[in-house]
Amino acid sequence: MNKGGRANLQNYRPVIRKGIGDRPIRFKCSLQNTILDVLRSKNWVEVKEDADFDFNWADVGWMKEYFDHFYMQEHVRINHFRNHYELTRKNLMVKNLKRYRKQLEREVSKVEASRCDFFPMTFELPSEYHMFVDEFKRNPGSIWIMKPVAKSQGKGIFLFKKLKDIMEWKKSDSYRPRDSKDEEKEQPETYIVSRYIERPYLIGGRKFDLRVYVLVNSYIPLKAWLYRSGFARFSNSRFSLESIDDTFVHLTNVAVQKTAPDYDPEKGCKWSMQQFRQYLTARHDIQDVEEMYRKMNDIFIKSLQSVQKIMINDKHCFELYGYDILIGHDLKPWLIEVNASPSLTASSQDDYNLKVGLLEDMLHIIDMENKLTGKEKRVGGFDLMWDDGPVMAEEGGVDCISPPSYSTNTFLGCHVDRKAQLRQLFKHLAANKKT
Repeated sequence: MNKGGRANLQNYRPVIRKGIGDRPIRFKCSLQNTILDVLRSKNWVEVKEDADFDFNWADVGWMKEYFDHFYMQEHVRINHFRNHYELTRKNLMVKNLKRYRKQLEREVSKVEASRCDFFPMTFELPSEYHMFVDEFKRNPGSIWIMKPVAKSQGKGIFLFKKLKDIMEWKKSDSYRPRDSKDEEKEQPETYIVSRYIERPYLIGGRKFDLRVYVLVNSYIPLKAWLYRSGFARFSNSRFSLESIDDTFVHLTNVAVQKTAPDYDPEKGCKWSMQQFRQYLTARHDIQDVEEMYRKMNDIFIKSLQSVQKIMINDKHCFELYGYDILIGHDLKPWLIEVNASPSLTASSQDDYNLKVGLLEDMLHIIDMENKLTGKEKRVGGFDLMWDDGPVMAEEGGVDCISPPSYSTNTFLGCHVDRKAQLRQLFKHLAANKKT
C-alpha cells in the first residue's frame, strides 16, 4: 500500500468490509448539490432509483413513502430517522421541549428544568389560539412572530404587534377551520406564534443567527457530534423595530437576503464560526463568552434528550441536523429551530469548502468502510460531545483564541485543521491494524 499521508487517508481499506466485502459501496442521492459532489468523489458507485444500495441520501418524502416497506441489510445507512419531524417540525419541537421541561421539574429539580428555558414563549395555532390571546393581552405592546410549521427559507413568516392583525389572518381562507359539511375543503395550515426577541445581539447594527451542525448516529444510546465550523447569517439591513414588515431587517435566511435590492453576492452575508468567536472574545469578558457556549451545548443536548424516548431509533439511520441559534443582547442563546435537511447548496466558494468538509467528515463517522474503532472523540471537524453521557475533553488544550475552560469535548468556533487530523487518525488506525 502507498506509504504517503494521502494514501493513509483515502486509499486504506480493510480486506473485508462487513456486509459488503470487497465490492465498491453503492450509493443513491436525491440532491444535486454538495452532497452529490462529495459522494461522487469517493470510490463508490452511484446507482439508479430502483437499484439496491448501501448508502442513501434520501429526502424526507422517501422516508415517508418507502422506509417501512423496504428491507435493508445490516450495513445499509440512510440519512434520516423515521420520525425525525418530532424535533424538526417547529410545533412538535416546542411541544416536546415543553414536555421535557416539565419532566425535569417533576423528576429532577426546578434548577435543572430552568436550563431548558432557551426557546421563546410559543403557541400552536389554531389549537392554542385562546391561550395565545390570553398571553398577548397580558403583554401589551409586545411583538410576535408567526411561522408556518412545515415551511422553510423564511416562507410565510410575518411579525405583528396588534391583535387585529392576527384576527384578519385568522379569518383568511388559509386559516379558517374546515366545515364538517364541506369535506372537500382542506384543513387549515398549522402555524406557531412566538414572542419575538426584540433585543438581539447586533454586529455592525445588523441582526444575525448561527447555523450549527450536529450529527446524531444513535438515539439509544444517544451519541451526538458537534461540528467546529458553521456560520453566522446576517440580515442585509440595519436592525430596527420601527418597520416590522421589512423581511430584510428581521429574517436572516439566505434565501430571503439574496433577494434584497442591494445584496452583493460576492460579499455575501455570512461569517465563519471562527470569525464570530474571535469577534466575541475581543469584545467581552472570556467567562461571559464561555458561559454563552456552555448554554449552547445545553441547547444541543437537551433538545435531543427531549425526543430521545419517542424517536424511533434504528441502526440504519443517522441525522445531520442544522440548528438555528439566535444570540440575545445579553449573550443568551435562543433556539429558533432545528432543520432535518439543512441547505447543502453553497452560496460562495468558502461556503462550498465548509460544506464539503462537513460532509466528508460526516461520512468518515458513518464509517461505511469500517475504518474506525468506535472509540474516537474527534473525526476531522467533528467532536464527540455525548456518548450515553457527557464526553470529557482530553488534556492538552486546543488551538483556539478562547479555548473553553469547561471540560466537555466541545470546541465550536475553535480552529480546525481537519485534513491534518484525519491524516493523523488514519495513520494511527493503520499502524494499530498492522500490529
